Amino acid sequence: MWDRFLRACRREPVDATPVWFMRQAGRYMPEYRAIRQKRTLLEICKAPELATEVTLQPVRALGVDAAILFADILLPLEPMGAPFEFAAGEGPRFFESVRDADAVERLRLIDPEDSLAYVLSAIRMIRAELDGKVPLIGFAGAPFTLASYLVEGGKSASFAVTKRLMYREPAVWSALMGKLAEVVRRYLRAQVAAGAQAVQLFDSWVGELSPIDYREYVMPHVRHILSDVQSLGVPVIHFGTGTAMLLDVMKEAGGTVIGVDTFTPLDWARQRLGSSVALQGNLEPLLLGAPRDLLARRVDDVLARAGTSPGHIFNLGHGILPETPPEAVKYVVDYVHERTAR
Repeated sequence: MWDRFLRACRREPVDATPVWFMRQAGRYMPEYRAIRQKRTLLEICKAPELATEVTLQPVRALGVDAAILFADILLPLEPMGAPFEFAAGEGPRFFESVRDADAVERLRLIDPEDSLAYVLSAIRMIRAELDGKVPLIGFAGAPFTLASYLVEGGKSASFAVTKRLMYREPAVWSALMGKLAEVVRRYLRAQVAAGAQAVQLFDSWVGELSPIDYREYVMPHVRHILSDVQSLGVPVIHFGTGTAMLLDVMKEAGGTVIGVDTFTPLDWARQRLGSSVALQGNLEPLLLGAPRDLLARRVDDVLARAGTSPGHIFNLGHGILPETPPEAVKYVVDYVHERTAR
């Protein structure tokens, strides 16, 4: 069923549990690596034809139940006035950190139709190529995760600089989060208008916060995004890692589907969240490189914990790793479909 994923997001009965994977388009696939040898990541993102091709590669090869746009969560930051580069082996590195009121003031509120037109062109192109075979998921980074990159100047182990700003300069923090939230809200609305049939908000680093800090410093800004995007009538997936103690406040902040990370049992998450939201997750990504008998047992465990009630999308607890064998990913897709066929 082409709409298996969308039905599960709406907690409607499905003929089998839908499967897709975070980072399903990318470095583990030989087809992608062939393109990547000639182009940088940002060059691929900014060329709609290439982004379309990379998005479609796992749909053709794996039989997943949804495509996810090939892009990067940091793309809106460059037109806002925060250029960056991907340093080899280090991840993103920003040329200037954002750590005071003046730096926040210099960040621009952008119009995605202008500044991120290449992403929207890719969405329209992908929808045409998919021709209704599977739905397309759009996505954006959440304000806390984007803010942490800006404040730290790149990846961080402790997020100490980010938290110091948050605690010591609450007005500066609120202004930064407010700008990021408004840009993300506009960006996700534009993706839906271009043809995305669901969207995911990635809050990759929000698990570094306590529930009280999330509620005070993050929730109002996430709610600003999600309350608006949910009004468009598309499924909205709210995902973070390290979020076991944040799941209930994340649900308050918004989302029709809550992504559950590897370290949180799905049955425990269901008890905590209730039946009013769908759940997505949550196989350990490294298990895709494990022996097949162990992989099968762990997939069975995820499915058992998800139960038989409507509203489960099978995924990993985070993204596919570069060294993952593509045949193992295909095996899991087929195995989940076979085990849950009804």
